[in-house]
Amino acid sequence: METLHFEFAGNQTPGRFKPILVGVVGSGNLEVMLESVARPACLIDITTSARGFGSIWQAVVTDFQARHELAGVTISINDMGATPAVVSLRLDQAAAALPKTIRAQT
Repeated sequence: METLHFEFAGNQTPGRFKPILVGVVGSGNLEVMLESVARPACLIDITTSARGFGSIWQAVVTDFQARHELAGVTISINDMGATPAVVSLRLDQAAAALPKTIRAQT
C-alpha cells in the first residue's frame, strides 16, 4: 500500500455538508469521500494498492482541482487499482453531490 497527500489552494467553498461517499473499493475500483473542513484549502489523501504511480495521481488530482477549485474540503481516496479515467469519474461524481451553494473565498 502507498499513501499520498496533496494540498491545493482553492476558492470555491461549499460550506458545511454531510460526508459524501461515491464508488466501492474492490474489483479494481475505488471509493472517494468528501468531508467539509474549516480550512481554506482542499486536502487530498490517497491510499492505493498500486505503488509507484505518484506522478499520475498528482496529474489526476491537479486536473480535478483546476476544474473545481475547491476549498474547505478534505477528499479521501481508497484505491484498489482504478484507472485514471475511473478516478476522474469518481471525483467528478463526488463534486457533483456537493451543495449547490458554493461560494468564492474572499
